[in-house]
This record gives sequence, structure tokens and C-alpha cells, in this order.
Amino acid sequence: MEIEVLAAQWQHRSPEDILRTALERIPRIALACSFGAEDMVLLDMLMKLNPQAEVFYLDTDLLFPETYALVEQAKARYGIQNLRKIRPSLTVAEQSDQYGDALWARDPNLCCNLRKVKPLTTVLAGLDGWITGIRRDQAPTRANTQVFEVDQKFGLIKVNPLAFWTWDQVWAYIHQHDVPYNALHDQGYPSIGCVHCTRPVRPGEDLRAGRWSGFDKAECGLHR
Repeated sequence: MEIEVLAAQWQHRSPEDILRTALERIPRIALACSFGAEDMVLLDMLMKLNPQAEVFYLDTDLLFPETYALVEQAKARYGIQNLRKIRPSLTVAEQSDQYGDALWARDPNLCCNLRKVKPLTTVLAGLDGWITGIRRDQAPTRANTQVFEVDQKFGLIKVNPLAFWTWDQVWAYIHQHDVPYNALHDQGYPSIGCVHCTRPVRPGEDLRAGRWSGFDKAECGLHR
């Protein structure tokens, strides 16, 4: 499979078509669902295509109560048959014992590595591909995202069906299909991560400006 050719052929096709192609061509593939707006769109599409498709989420033990509530809402809505909760090897208390309290406030890169990147690495080691909700206009770090690409960091195929969608298209789909979404989106949080490292976005800021505010950091390490 020539990924560059596939990306060029499918970049203007619908996300549903991209998902269908990914499910047909990539043997072991799963949706990495953060339960953000984009991932809820993909979850809705995926469950309509194949209710048995594999879905996983990274539970850092530091997510917002609204996020945990949405997980349960999504389970009830879609009856997800293959949902995996992936947790870090360290509890928050164990992390504090080893690295000191509130590591996220001192070294967010290390905290993300321990609570997100390492658990994700373990999951992806058993897959041929993963599906994500990243889009080109979310942040400059994602401007070159392709619908199909080789994930050099984790050594598998990465599928980004919404790469060319806009924020408005995401919300048009959510409203048209009555997709459940995180209540924090209505409170100025376009991008939602862990409770200690996420704030509402101010007018004029990009959609990910509320993540790791005050640090020279725009990604948790999962995508770049």
C-alpha cells in the first residue's frame, strides 16, 4: 500500500469513505477517542459503519468530570462493543511519590509522556493503524496532516479522516446527527485535555491555545 498515493486519492473524499477504506485495507486498526468534538463525530461515523470496530481512550486519571460523563453517555448511545480504557502504569499518587507533586505544573512534557505517550505506545504496538480526529486548522503543528500517512513515531499507518474539515463542519455534523458532546465545549473549551492543563480559549486565540497555557508546548506528544 503506497500511503502517499492513497492520501492523494482520498484527500477530498468524505470522512465516511476514508473510514470505510481504512477498515477494509488495514487489518488491525482502532479509533483513538479523546471524546472531543472531532472524535465524537468519528465515533458516530465508525459505529454506523461497524459497531464492532475497536475504540480506545487514554484515561490519565486527570480528565474533567464532564469528560468522564461523556464516556458513559457515549457507551449508552452507541453500545460500543470493543471499547478499551487505557491507563498509565503509575497512579497519580505514585507519580507524585516518584516525581514530586503537580508534575504537570513543572514539567508537562514529562507528565504527558508518563500518562499519555507511554500508554499509547503500548496500545499501538499491537495495531497496524490508528484513526485520529486531528485537523489541519487546529494548530500550526497540524497544518500538513494527511488523511492517510505513515506515523514515523509509532511505526504504523495513521488515518485522519477529518484532516481537511473545518471547525464549523465538525459542529454542523454534530447538530445534524444529534451527536453527544462534552459540555465544556459550550463553556469556551474547544480542545479538552486534563483538568490541570486546560483552560478556556480567549477571543482570537487558536483552538488549542487553552492547552498547557504558559508553556512553550502545543502537543502532548501523541501526534508530533
